Amino acid sequence: MTTIRVVVADDHPMVRYGITAVLAGEPDIEVVAEASDGEELVAAVTRTYPDLVITDLAMPKLNGIGAIARLRHAAPDAPVLVLTMHADDESVFAALRAGARGYLIKGTDAAELVRAIRSVAAGDAVYGAPIAARLIASFTGSAPAAQPFADLTQREREVLDLLAAGLRNHAIAARLDLAEKTVRNHVSAVLIKLQVSDRTAAAIKAREAGLGDH
Repeated sequence: MTTIRVVVADDHPMVRYGITAVLAGEPDIEVVAEASDGEELVAAVTRTYPDLVITDLAMPKLNGIGAIARLRHAAPDAPVLVLTMHADDESVFAALRAGARGYLIKGTDAAELVRAIRSVAAGDAVYGAPIAARLIASFTGSAPAAQPFADLTQREREVLDLLAAGLRNHAIAARLDLAEKTVRNHVSAVLIKLQVSDRTAAAIKAREAGLGDH
């Protein structure tokens, strides 16, 4: 079995920990180095010569876009998979122009991340659903239907919809057949992505966008 050697870059230690924990259970994937900023990423890649790079975009010293552009020349055989919270057109197209081979939004489930790693390492290009829609629109010249909170995953959107309808975590867990701890994690992610301080503010934003009308 061929092992895919991976370098992971993100300025948040817990994000790196989560990624490496997921990949530790995969017999054909090995994390060989971690980096907390773009400069560390370039140094780690040129030191370890990985088969694939996973990087965020918003990092100190040298951001992900700059690091990807530098790696295209320093390590052209190491494809880059972006894993970030940023789903705006500017970030997506800047990353692709810099040389990224894949683009996923944080909140992607573990199985999708692992599939993306294997696909990108094999030479394919992989884009999460929101990113694919933007790319299609850019080539066809048609804009996709506007969707509020494009950074949210489908599950986070479902949680937000029920939260906006007034359900508490235990009720959301029962409705979606999830553990209450999982719901709490989704709610925390939603608050971060919506840039609000509490669930009430998130519910107000969601209802203004048409969610929660059950």
